[in-house]
Amino acid sequence: MYVVATAGHVDHGKSSLVKALTGMEPDRWEEEQRRGLTIDLGFVWTKLDSGADVAFVDVPGHEKFLGNMLAGVGPAPVVLFVVAADEGWQAQSTDHRDAVRALGVQHGVVALTRADRADDARRAEVIAQVRAELAGTALVDAPLVTVSATTGEGVDTLRRELDAVLAEMPAPDATARVRLWVDRAFSVKGAGTVVTGTLAAGTIAVGDELVLGEKKVTVRGLQSENASVSSVGPVSRVAVNLRGVDADEVHRGDALLSPQAWRVLDTVDVRRTFGSELSQLPQNIVVHSGTSGVGARLRPLGGDFARLTLDQPLPLTLLDRFVVRSPGGRHVVAGVEIVDVNPAELSRRGDAKKRAVQLAQTSPRDPAAWLKRCGYERVENLVRDGFVVEDKPAGIIEFREWWIAASQVTTWKEALLGAVKNHAEANPLAPGLPRAAAMDALGLSEPALLGLAVAAANVESSEGVLRLPGQTVDLGPAEKGVAELERRLRDEPFAAPEAEDLTRLGLGPKELAAAERAGRLLRLQGGVVLLPSAPRAAQALVAQLEQPFTLSAARKVMGTTRRVAIPLLEHLDALGVTRLADGVRTVR
Repeated sequence: MYVVATAGHVDHGKSSLVKALTGMEPDRWEEEQRRGLTIDLGFVWTKLDSGADVAFVDVPGHEKFLGNMLAGVGPAPVVLFVVAADEGWQAQSTDHRDAVRALGVQHGVVALTRADRADDARRAEVIAQVRAELAGTALVDAPLVTVSATTGEGVDTLRRELDAVLAEMPAPDATARVRLWVDRAFSVKGAGTVVTGTLAAGTIAVGDELVLGEKKVTVRGLQSENASVSSVGPVSRVAVNLRGVDADEVHRGDALLSPQAWRVLDTVDVRRTFGSELSQLPQNIVVHSGTSGVGARLRPLGGDFARLTLDQPLPLTLLDRFVVRSPGGRHVVAGVEIVDVNPAELSRRGDAKKRAVQLAQTSPRDPAAWLKRCGYERVENLVRDGFVVEDKPAGIIEFREWWIAASQVTTWKEALLGAVKNHAEANPLAPGLPRAAAMDALGLSEPALLGLAVAAANVESSEGVLRLPGQTVDLGPAEKGVAELERRLRDEPFAAPEAEDLTRLGLGPKELAAAERAGRLLRLQGGVVLLPSAPRAAQALVAQLEQPFTLSAARKVMGTTRRVAIPLLEHLDALGVTRLADGVRTVR
């Protein structure tokens, strides 16, 4: 399917023309049909001679309904621009031209309507006028067809020209993430909530789980051109029956999204594409994108650049377009496109001008500048924001799912070395800097990235701590007591000191822990302190006993007490050296 939106001045025959093309009445409301005035969006469809299926979004032309017009044209990739042959170019012709230009619509056909009311001279005059007004836009060389919905003149030619233009359209991406801008929401008895919109990219299927605002929703059913379908791809008009949301919770301008595929933003940096100088616009404006129209605050940065702060966050990506109009204004004043979805803070005098210079020197979809500013980012997030990731920029390191600026790795390296050194100086009895503390010092939330920093800094990682290569625990004042205890235990390996002995030696819990980390002592349950060689010596002795052996036999062969023997044997059990069963042990 192809989707074409109409555009043009009020009462220039847009609705009559699409009715002549399709045989369907686009005006849905009784008031519209009674007054002969399109107020809201209309939707009709037909098949062209080639077999191409084309849906039309008919928009109002009156200045009062410019917001509705923008909602119709916003998601559409092709425009049917209408100018009446008898009246020629009018005020809303200009507004609609500017809207189409601001939205970046690149394809279309121009229809010179009401040809039955204009002679050849008038037709030629209006054609020249239209070409002059479309100069500088994508429609400057668009096919122009003279038509009359009343007599049928030119209708077949217009269908052929539409066919030709649509045949040249680039193929939409059916695998892309979904962003369906909602233009209608209503409830159907027995079905529930239904939303409609133009699907420009991606595919929606029955059963899909999507996101609408803050709600998770499920696709119950799909219709396109009043026919039920199991899935629908781009570009299509589609009605989506949803489970998980009430119709009164959905409004025009909301968007049905692929989950976790879009960032909802309220602040972006933009570049003027045409229209009034941004510095000449009021601070408070209205911007339109997709089917949404929201208030925004504009802060000029310098030149063609400005910062937009939206009153309502929207799902946006790089190079998304906005139509700009003043509050309460009925005219398009400018067009802008998003060039940064991660705006830098502007906290100092002169930051705005510097930011404008930076933006002018940067390609919006090149991630290099952003990565050098933020340091690192997941590739999937770069794709989400609209960056091009086919080729990794120079100076960027690829590590697992991240792209990382080389300068960031250097920063991590230096910060980690400093943190490890400072911790060792402040905590001489500690075995090293805990990994959690290292992540805090580097401002990281991903353990894998700490591993990269560890490799870059060439620090040792063991038992959850980091230390400099060759770093040993300095026992300091405890060294004398530890050495004395080591001497005693070498003479009597199982004569563990009592608590009073440890106190006299100046060995409290902190000193004993440091000595154990240094590999000097071994602490067992019950406050038993031995040499690290004690378990092996005990294993050799109990292996000489008749198997299985009792606690009493082990105590006697080791020449020690129950206070020492019990935790030592339990330690051997835990190591798998011995096995306890029915109160006796066996050396494995």
